[in-house]
Amino acid sequence: MAYDLLIKNGRIIDGSGMPAFRGDVGLRNGKIVEMGKLRGSATRTIDVDGLVVAPGFVDNHCHYDAQVTWDPLCTFSPYHGATTVIIGNCSLSMAPIRPGTETRVSEFLSYVEAIPMEVLGTVNFDWETVPQYLEKLDQNLGINVGALIGHSALRYYVMGDECQGRAATQAEIKAMQQIVRDAMEAGALGLSITRNKGHYDPQGVHIPGVWAEEEELFALGDVLGELGTGIIQSGGGRGAELENRLMSRLSEATGRPVMYNTLGQTVREPDAWKHLMEIVDETSAAGIRAYPLCSPNSVTQRFTMRNSQVFRGVPTWHPILLASDDEKLQAYRDPDVRKKLHDEVVDWTIELPGNTISRRWYDYTWVEEVTLEKNQALVGKSLRELAEMQGKGIIDAFLDLVVEENLDTVFLQGENNVDKEAVTQILNYDNAVVGLSDGGAHVQFHGGYGYSTRLLGHWVREQGIMSLEKAVRRLTFDSASAFGIFDRGLLRPGMVADITVFDPDTVKPRKEDIVHDFPKGGWRFRELADGVHYTIVNGQVLIEDGQPTGNLPGRVVRHSSYNASAAV
Repeated sequence: MAYDLLIKNGRIIDGSGMPAFRGDVGLRNGKIVEMGKLRGSATRTIDVDGLVVAPGFVDNHCHYDAQVTWDPLCTFSPYHGATTVIIGNCSLSMAPIRPGTETRVSEFLSYVEAIPMEVLGTVNFDWETVPQYLEKLDQNLGINVGALIGHSALRYYVMGDECQGRAATQAEIKAMQQIVRDAMEAGALGLSITRNKGHYDPQGVHIPGVWAEEEELFALGDVLGELGTGIIQSGGGRGAELENRLMSRLSEATGRPVMYNTLGQTVREPDAWKHLMEIVDETSAAGIRAYPLCSPNSVTQRFTMRNSQVFRGVPTWHPILLASDDEKLQAYRDPDVRKKLHDEVVDWTIELPGNTISRRWYDYTWVEEVTLEKNQALVGKSLRELAEMQGKGIIDAFLDLVVEENLDTVFLQGENNVDKEAVTQILNYDNAVVGLSDGGAHVQFHGGYGYSTRLLGHWVREQGIMSLEKAVRRLTFDSASAFGIFDRGLLRPGMVADITVFDPDTVKPRKEDIVHDFPKGGWRFRELADGVHYTIVNGQVLIEDGQPTGNLPGRVVRHSSYNASAAV
């Protein structure tokens, strides 16, 4: 047989979890056609000389909804071996959207996911419905993109400004159900909702999805149940599941898989991950498909007090974060403001909705970079250490430095996945799905794209917490199956030819740096990879040795029922 592309002499890890084997993979017309010891001719032959040949990774939790319109590769996910990204998570999407409301819908995405509004303002919104949005994307993609229907966008589309403040009427719920039905019939992968009470718009009001009552959520989920296809994704689902098992109840009622954020260790709630595992063990044993996402990343973020999302939701701090720089400096000098901040987040006279920072946040926030030479000795110190060194209170020590350096001091905050033993258990937990890069979000605070190469490099090669075969399965087949993408995630004849070739001895994410490659010169953190030699999408090489080839082979990934109907 003649092939379009022949990958020779690979260490094939096929995504099933079975042992690796030596062999070749032949591709034609975007599909895998043969595997084994192949002798046919090929338009192009790549001898990978023992490198791992694996299914392309499924980056299952991203926010490229706007970025994909100007960046068809959804950089930097494919640099880390991702061949498919899932967008529209946490109730946030760019469709449906009524003409004239583009700025408001963009604000929801911008403020929750920390994407600058000046960048989102460059998007040409030449669609209204979800089907129109999918068709728009399908015309210009490098990587494959699967899309969820964002409940916040949907609620605003139907209810207008009243979507923040009240329950939906029966008529409004029926209107939303029809839009969900139309979107699913166009191939959307499912519906995304949110229970995250730490998600606000720029005015400090919870985003629309947070306002929905359970009746509304179950009614929208029923559409997927009626159609017998699609997944329900939820932001903030961990808290809801721990509180009243909403995620598993929603899955049981609709018969659809529910994927939610997040199973992770956090100093905010040190034992919550253990309690969640106990619940998931019970619901999974009962045949309920409600699974948390987990991440190999130890989530950290760099920030200045000129541009910070860490303290959102704190009553006194929240409006200051929205103010001008001059107003910020004036507030941070004010003894009365400092006293209120001390009361709220040091003495904890309040309860924060969404539990956005831990009660010991000052032990997990460090001075990363200073602007004044005389402050160099402070680099690497936690805010608690800074206060003790100077004989000051936490807030005074923190804000004295902030004011002295005119808001430009860089801080590093990290409270999540910092316990090795906990993360080892979480990543090996078969009732959770690995992913959660958050690609395209929080672009000026951290990357996250490298979750896959971090799993393969740090956790597998360096820490030895699981086999390479299991890690590949976690990055491929598990996600593809959970999200209903049944023609990908395995290396098998007849499957779509989404393939990653990597060196297990060198694969890892590179140190983050800053690039100004967004529209209007906007900046963001970049995270590239070592050891990923080829990212192949639909049978064409997209990334080769860290460089884009110029090919644009990506497509919108649609659910299996849509594909079956299209084939007929």
